[in-house]
Amino acid sequence: MTLLKNAETMAPEALQKHTQIAWETQSRYVADYSEFYQHLWGGKQPPKNLRDLPELPLSDKSQLRISQAEHPPFGNYLAAPIAKAVRLHRTSGTTGQAMNLALSEPDCEITETVGGRAQHLAGLRPDDIVAHCLNYQMWMGGVTDHMTLQKTGALVIPFGVGSTELLIRTILEVGVTALSCTPSYPAVLERVIANKFPDLSPRDLGLRLGLFGGEPGLDDPAFRARLKQTWGMEPRNANFGVSDVFSNFAAQCEHDTRLHFIAADVLYPELIDPDSAEPLAIADGATGELVLTHLARDCQPLVRFRTGDIIAIDATTPCRCGCTGFRFRVVGRSDDMVVVRGLNMFPTMVAAVVTGFAELTGDYRIVLDQPPPLDVLPVHAEIAPGVEPSSDLRAQIEKKFKRVLGATVRLTLVPHGTFEVTEGKTRRVIRSYQ
Repeated sequence: MTLLKNAETMAPEALQKHTQIAWETQSRYVADYSEFYQHLWGGKQPPKNLRDLPELPLSDKSQLRISQAEHPPFGNYLAAPIAKAVRLHRTSGTTGQAMNLALSEPDCEITETVGGRAQHLAGLRPDDIVAHCLNYQMWMGGVTDHMTLQKTGALVIPFGVGSTELLIRTILEVGVTALSCTPSYPAVLERVIANKFPDLSPRDLGLRLGLFGGEPGLDDPAFRARLKQTWGMEPRNANFGVSDVFSNFAAQCEHDTRLHFIAADVLYPELIDPDSAEPLAIADGATGELVLTHLARDCQPLVRFRTGDIIAIDATTPCRCGCTGFRFRVVGRSDDMVVVRGLNMFPTMVAAVVTGFAELTGDYRIVLDQPPPLDVLPVHAEIAPGVEPSSDLRAQIEKKFKRVLGATVRLTLVPHGTFEVTEGKTRRVIRSYQ
């Protein structure tokens, strides 16, 4: 096992020797036992020096899907005997075919320890009681994220999804102090509180900390402010990960709302141009697609794996919290990108406008009824309770979209309650064309 104690606060120079040794061991393992990478690399041996990793071809999710379809259930990138696997998860499948994920006991331990770093960084402590409200039905966000919460020493309630009235009663009766869920889930709770507990407000639940992940949104100051004002809790982006790689390897701290990369001892990051795939330096101001390589993985090791996440590097200097990893924002996913008159649009950019209007709930969908190219971006936004839609309001919002995004938006205002509120991941881009 290659985990280092306090790796998230170690100077990058001090980590280099460790990561180089880890790569030498891991690369030999992958070359010897991963049929998938043997074929991808054409039988060539991987470079010995980690700095030469760009010599290897990239791998991506589409290749893994084909691998699992042709070699079920785990694909020929399974590098360990099935007997060594102790846990099976499945990806949510929100962007395509659901994938089977196998983890060995060391894989689980590393994943949970790294995730525990992130949850602790976000503020979870041993004296907290946290209700974990993500799907436990095979999804990595259930059991595995539960274990990352438990690594902090906190008391974890494995609540899962559904039974929202019971959750509210449990929070009150047990004295829950923290909630672990998607950013859209508090809206579900708010509606249930209003309908079933008319004498309560969200603030009456007494939560001090919201630990969010699985969806974008927390980068938006207006959305964070709305959560804090409504609930009285501190919203933290505590759970950023890629299911095929690690369930959680980045979080924010109390000093900085940007995500901190905290897995440098077991995960090697790269940045590439999403169009040309050319390497980019991880430096202040850089924007590109995140590429990841396992430095310690038994069952399904990945090398130069394209995550599809477009990130912006904001800082590479140590944070006030002591973390030394680079700090970044998620701009969006490459598969959620919509091109309008040559401009790249992401759901997070739409959210930044929508959440700035008190007349809206903040819930929205990008509804595409025709394939590209697009001249306008069609957005459906939900009206707040008690607000009457008007052409003046629509024109005001469309004007702000044009000013902020530089593109024309065709806005449809829909009544409050139109959008189904989900306890899982919310799909913001709806493609209704064939």
